[in-house]
Amino acid sequence: MKATQYYPVLMTDDVAGTARFYRDHFKFKAAFEADWYIHLQSEEDEKINLAILDKDHPTIPEPGRGNCTGGLLLNFEVENVDPIYDRLKEKGLPILLALKDEPFGQRHFITQDPNGVLIDVITPIPPSAEFLAQYSPDAVPA
Repeated sequence: MKATQYYPVLMTDDVAGTARFYRDHFKFKAAFEADWYIHLQSEEDEKINLAILDKDHPTIPEPGRGNCTGGLLLNFEVENVDPIYDRLKEKGLPILLALKDEPFGQRHFITQDPNGVLIDVITPIPPSAEFLAQYSPDAVPA
């Protein structure tokens, strides 16, 4: 299978509110917008997409209909996490994990969207010697 695009779809009972959250805080814009589905695209990179879908929409097969998003962690890798942390903290977003450096090669923090979806905002940093040995040579964070 050769995928031509890949993006997560968040099922929620508040399509408009969830889309607004990602527009306001993570620089997304609507590429398609209906009351039951909004396809978001990054204002900074058209290859980064996220969709929001009404959890009760009839296009969802019956066994999955009515389920809200849960147990999900979205990672946004960015060039400099620090100003994003400051901006989102100032706007009052919940900070579930304060900004910190991790020995496995990340400087990051974790917040969450209105549905409880965790959002990990990450800047790669050099890993410790212990973790460096676990990376393949072409995947070492800079």
